[in-house]
Amino acid sequence: MLTGGAAASAFAIVPRHVLGGPGFVAPSEKITLACIGFGTQAIREIGAILARPEVQIVAVCDVEKDGVNYLEWSKHDIRNQIRQLIQNPTWREGSDHVPGGRDVGKELVETYYARQRNKEQFKGCATYVDFRELLEKEKDVTAVKVMTPDHTHAAISVAALKKGMNVIVHKPLANRLLEGRAVIETARGKKIATHFLPASEGASQKEALDMIKNGAIGKLREIHNWSMRPMWPQFATLPTDTPPVPTGFDWTLWLGPSLDLPYHPNYTHTNFRGWYEFGGGSIADMGHYSLWPIFQMLKLDSPLSVESTPSHVCRVSDQICQRIKNDYSFPAACTVRLKFAAKGEREALDIFWYDGGIKPPAPEELVAENKELAEEGMLFVGDKGKILGGFHSENPQLLPEARTRSYRAEKSLSESDPKQPGGGGRQGGGRSGREAAWIAAFKGGPASYGDFLLAGPICDAVNLASISLRLGGRRVLWDSASAKITNIPEANKLLTREYRPGWEL
Repeated sequence: MLTGGAAASAFAIVPRHVLGGPGFVAPSEKITLACIGFGTQAIREIGAILARPEVQIVAVCDVEKDGVNYLEWSKHDIRNQIRQLIQNPTWREGSDHVPGGRDVGKELVETYYARQRNKEQFKGCATYVDFRELLEKEKDVTAVKVMTPDHTHAAISVAALKKGMNVIVHKPLANRLLEGRAVIETARGKKIATHFLPASEGASQKEALDMIKNGAIGKLREIHNWSMRPMWPQFATLPTDTPPVPTGFDWTLWLGPSLDLPYHPNYTHTNFRGWYEFGGGSIADMGHYSLWPIFQMLKLDSPLSVESTPSHVCRVSDQICQRIKNDYSFPAACTVRLKFAAKGEREALDIFWYDGGIKPPAPEELVAENKELAEEGMLFVGDKGKILGGFHSENPQLLPEARTRSYRAEKSLSESDPKQPGGGGRQGGGRSGREAAWIAAFKGGPASYGDFLLAGPICDAVNLASISLRLGGRRVLWDSASAKITNIPEANKLLTREYRPGWEL
């Protein structure tokens, strides 16, 4: 709820749900949470919340009723996770479609709580199609978790903040730069505790940056970060067929602030990440996890400029080979260069992002040892050396490795743990700590390490990367104070979107 003095009065509201059992927390002290968006990723994350006695899930909202065209990373992965959560090994036996949606969410939540409270039945989770109706009717909801496609994050977050609710939102904060700033400024104005889910305290990134602070590689010049994402199709062309809207799926509400477009499953669920209108690409999907601690620890402001190198695809038309001109979907692979100004004792810095199988050139120190870069990783380049780690900079090592051993001996440091979690992302490391951070903040404690007020520079950077890619890789020069692209005036329209009437921010 509201931080400071408002917290006490806010938590005096007693929800309608009667609770009890092991780990009992009085209803008046619980965070009553509404889950807005209940697809596959929400299901993957719901167990950690259900297990917390300080939180009661009271409502689920999704434009999908019960799972149509959901995608997963392995066959029956989502069904098996639900079976484990509700301790029912035969749940939906014989059903082949991937579960998800509001009815699945209600069943999962109520079955879990019934088992937790040793009751045959538990009723207390409402369902909604439209988040606006939920926010209007659910008077005892104190917080919302936003797990919808990227293009609706800002609209939902701003609406909930204006209702005085705490907000948790998945990455990105918004897939338009000015929408992200609107979310942050609404949270600032309302003085409401918030949490950005991909944020972490970054233990492994800190280890690498501490080595740099101790002079291990001289002055830091560059950071390279590469991901094997995307793991979803990024379609080279717009769909031309018009299949019917599935029963139980509200396509107009799914579009939300976006203008009308014929329904197609290529746009929805996991696929949304690959479209400029609906997603944020691989850098939004994974870069927030790995780079959030870097932005915080190095006190980075918004980038001065962003440039990119998108891949392209070709087709044959009328016996002519043609390159497909594309400003609607993210490339299959790309690189992005973000340039940051010097600040304090830190000199100017470049961050390079790579995805789709692209990696930076292998450092000469690795080549000399006949080694190669891993599929994902992070490389810090200084004027006197390099540090190489995992995607989150896990187990950072000076190159060549012999330098790490001598460095640790010189500094009397113990060996680092190569299994150290990266603090988020698909590994799942740090998720229990992530819940603890926002729970404490929402109950009136200190702001979490994922407070929206910290998110401005990285949100700007990710959304500017999307604009550069959409422009075919052009360099964009950014004036953060005036919120303008200064070298391509027509590109400023991409800082926002053309809104469906009634959805303007």
